[in-house]
Amino acid sequence: MQEPELHDLSDDADYAASLQQGSANMMITRTDSGRSTSSSVPEGAEIVYLKDNVTIHPTQYASERISGRLKLIKQGSSLFMTWIPYKGQSTNARLSERDRNLYTIRAVPFTDVRSIRRRTPTLGWQYIIVVLSSGLAFPQLYFYNGGVKEFLATIKQHVFIVRSLEDANVFLVNDFQNPLQKTLSSLELPVYIASGPSASVSDGGESSSCELQERIGDSIRDEIPRPSQNPGRQKHKSHDPARDLTIHVLEKFSLVTKFARDTSSQLFRESNSNGYGAVERKSSSYSLPDVPHKPSMDAEIALEEGPVPSDPLEFDKMTLVWGKPRQPPLGSEEWATFLDSEGRVMDSKALKKRIFYGGVEHTTRREVWPFLLGYHAYDSTYAEREYLKSSKKSEYETVRQQWQSISTEQAKRFTKFRERKGLIDKDVVRTDRALSFYDGDDNPNVNILRDILLTYSFYNFDLGYCQGMSDLLSPILFVMEDESESFWCFVALMERLGPNFNRDQNGMHSQLFALSKLVELLDCPLHNYFKQNDCLNYFFCFRWVLIQFKREFEYKKTMRLWEVLWTHYLSEHLHLYVCVAILKRYRKKIMGEHMDFDTLLKFINELSGHIDLDAILRDAEALCICAGENGAAHIPPGTPPSLPTENENALLYAQDDEVL
Repeated sequence: MQEPELHDLSDDADYAASLQQGSANMMITRTDSGRSTSSSVPEGAEIVYLKDNVTIHPTQYASERISGRLKLIKQGSSLFMTWIPYKGQSTNARLSERDRNLYTIRAVPFTDVRSIRRRTPTLGWQYIIVVLSSGLAFPQLYFYNGGVKEFLATIKQHVFIVRSLEDANVFLVNDFQNPLQKTLSSLELPVYIASGPSASVSDGGESSSCELQERIGDSIRDEIPRPSQNPGRQKHKSHDPARDLTIHVLEKFSLVTKFARDTSSQLFRESNSNGYGAVERKSSSYSLPDVPHKPSMDAEIALEEGPVPSDPLEFDKMTLVWGKPRQPPLGSEEWATFLDSEGRVMDSKALKKRIFYGGVEHTTRREVWPFLLGYHAYDSTYAEREYLKSSKKSEYETVRQQWQSISTEQAKRFTKFRERKGLIDKDVVRTDRALSFYDGDDNPNVNILRDILLTYSFYNFDLGYCQGMSDLLSPILFVMEDESESFWCFVALMERLGPNFNRDQNGMHSQLFALSKLVELLDCPLHNYFKQNDCLNYFFCFRWVLIQFKREFEYKKTMRLWEVLWTHYLSEHLHLYVCVAILKRYRKKIMGEHMDFDTLLKFINELSGHIDLDAILRDAEALCICAGENGAAHIPPGTPPSLPTENENALLYAQDDEVL
């Protein structure tokens, strides 16, 4: 990638004006000496910027937004950023105090900040994204009352910050020529985290970074900020537009070698004082053994040089107790027993449990999958489903006609359509061609696959098409064998998995973050090993999560795994426990051979086709039961594939037509 040209902020008229204005909009009190006074910061520290009503949007619902106070704190030559949610603010009951603390940002030094992205949508509030030098990014911070210019201008007064000519809305901080940054930028994968790391600061401040962060953390932990201004009725803020995400991105991570190992140790690192680590464990049916979360130095040395630490959960014994054996798949005759005379499913919970433990026979999938995906309601009748099929077919043909009617001359002036069509044309001819259903030249099923994806790109134009979607659609078309029905089942699936392909990639990043917390909970020695070997980013699991293990199992087993996941019987996030189960199955090899990031990535890729699905499903079930409510508490609210709750038929990813 060509190195971006850079120039200073001083050529920006807005920022020059903000510098002249000084800190007029900062709600802080200064003494005659010019130092801010506050009881919430340690002695010797100074609040140089403070802004109220800075808000995080954990989900697409306005009722679940979390407002708080943003601060810039100067200590010696070091600058720190904090964001503390208001305590006791009126929010949706599903967002508890624990959930709000999950997103707390505590004492992040700017020596660990790589860039700040400023975005100003046509409608809505201006917001920023703070990206760390490790490639991680905090959630978007929305400024309901303005103040982004002053925020950046204040940073410029204390930290070296420049703007990239490659992107006028990106401001690079400190070492903008870091090689890891260049590599991650080429991958276009900033990583979401829910709470800030407590990484070290370079020498030169009046006190060490650990001491300062501990002092600031102790101070702000006791602080209870109150909203100084009611922003009034909040409007829905849509997400960013979709960015095409190539499925071979995982292979590109092989480029992140020495520089990844040198700097990725900061990924997902958290201080003991952050909101997430301080969560009080809920009681569950099964108690986890006490495992220290911070090994001593002697323990770390033993981990590197001694034998592989034992599994704290005695994994093999655990599956014998809780992991139930798989059952034969659900057949057509048994399926009929779940329906009443008019075709309604009489006991949806019992049906999901049956499918969870046995799957569905292939000949019956065409009837069952629309229920599991949410396209058909469990209480719908035969007649209602036939009417839905007819009306939805007409709707599908209407949307399809939109792109089919585009003339060659019109396409020349429709760049987005040409780009998406070209990408889809390339992908469909490479999707599951080893399967006879898609094999051969001029295969009509390949053409249908292309037509459905093009139609979806018009149906959900904001999300459009991203590489990897063809992998998700292929088994659906193979099962349904009907163009319209396959389209609507795919639409229902994308309501759950669409966030995986969002431009900001919060869906993917929140899942990888949750995975790291589950591994820490369920196998602390393995978590510590990843930490010591700079593997805490969990990028080696990226492909697993993105396309739901599509490339890890043979086609028939993939379909069985998917229908098990779609039941949401034990958890909406069972796929994360599947990830943990696979890692635990191979923990001895991973730790015993001292795999680093590159070796681990190669090893994970080579597992494709060699994983025992039945054993992994039993293990995942056991892990989910063992973790109980404590495991659920480690998954941030809104993490895919959580279903919509306010409007179950509304897509989750309407996004601004804003392009960086």
